Amino acid sequence: MSESGGTGSGELSESPVERVQDIIDQVLEALDLDADFAVSEDDDEISAAIEGEDLGILIGRRGTTIDALQLLCYRAAFVGREQRKRVTVDAAGYRLRRRELIDREADGAARRALEAGGPVELEPMSASERRLVHDRLKDRPEVETYSEGDEPDRRVVVSPLVAD
Repeated sequence: MSESGGTGSGELSESPVERVQDIIDQVLEALDLDADFAVSEDDDEISAAIEGEDLGILIGRRGTTIDALQLLCYRAAFVGREQRKRVTVDAAGYRLRRRELIDREADGAARRALEAGGPVELEPMSASERRLVHDRLKDRPEVETYSEGDEPDRRVVVSPLVAD
């Protein structure tokens, strides 16, 4: 991957992809991180992949920093535009590893809920991570999922469905 340069002038670039590149470039520079990144776009999404050493500071505790960077990129990419699409920012494969962990947790919670015959609460998660749990278990007719609580402690509950 190669690093994409920014404008450096403080003005927004014209295209959403260039705006995402500019934001990531500025954040990596501000954090003094030696990292490369690539930004790509398809019909549904703009994706940024950042690779380098010691990216933990960019990911943050439980992904909070990279989630904030992703939101910043999304907002900057589409400021003044009506048409929008998803923006995903990943660093060192964090999102894939986190998704695999959430999938395992969701499957385990479904199994425990069925074994115990009652609801199982998962740890608090971000909205995007809660959506992963709901999506993972939506095709399992023996369980239901719902979210409860208030941010930042909002969590998914997995509960067995009781037959009528």
